[in-house]
Amino acid sequence: MHCEVPMAHYHHHVFFCTNQREKGASCCNNFAAQSIRDYAKARIKALGVSGAGQIRVNQAGCLGRCAEGPVLVVYPEGIWYTYSTRQDIDAIIERHLMQGEPVQDLII
Repeated sequence: MHCEVPMAHYHHHVFFCTNQREKGASCCNNFAAQSIRDYAKARIKALGVSGAGQIRVNQAGCLGRCAEGPVLVVYPEGIWYTYSTRQDIDAIIERHLMQGEPVQDLII
């Protein structure tokens, strides 16, 4: 039996953990993950590379790497990043998502 694999709907799919834990427990949203995700989504749209066949930015609940946070993961490669500034996000967008070169110093 032969099963044909369909083409991916997005060239890159980026998931930002925006989880908020209770009582000050370690979590990505303690590092403004939601606002950084909003920035990344707006930046992708401004660059004209959002949508089908291009790049999609989503928020996710807990991705299970709280101690390494804040985190995001890029598919289809499955590369995990941490970040601390908008400049880190710009580097991931420009180098990884647009040029295909993972940003080594941000990979976890």
